[in-house]
Amino acid sequence: MTKTCLECNEKIIGREDKKFCSDGCRNAYNNKINKDSTNFMRNINNKLRKNYRILSEINVEGKSKTTRAKLLSKGFDFEFFTNILETKTGNTYFFVYDQGYRVLEDDYYMLVKKEI
Repeated sequence: MTKTCLECNEKIIGREDKKFCSDGCRNAYNNKINKDSTNFMRNINNKLRKNYRILSEINVEGKSKTTRAKLLSKGFDFEFFTNILETKTGNTYFFVYDQGYRVLEDDYYMLVKKEI
């Protein structure tokens, strides 16, 4: 039985478990299935990536403090985050993947990095 490439339908030569004829076809296939399907999704993912970059840039040590003004000046959008964590002590952290922040007093924010 001959197998054909999932991307270009060419005959596959080589190992029995191969799915693609070349790295180029494998990359093209995966790019096609993983692309953002709508502008709405693309825009949200771009905002999440930007927020993540900003938090990572400021929070180099894994735990730090910053101001709301500094986050806003870099283009941070507080409406976009991936999850919320409420601690037993009642503190609420907003996370963008593994980078998080918690509101403090006087427009200050505690930045943290979740250990994975």
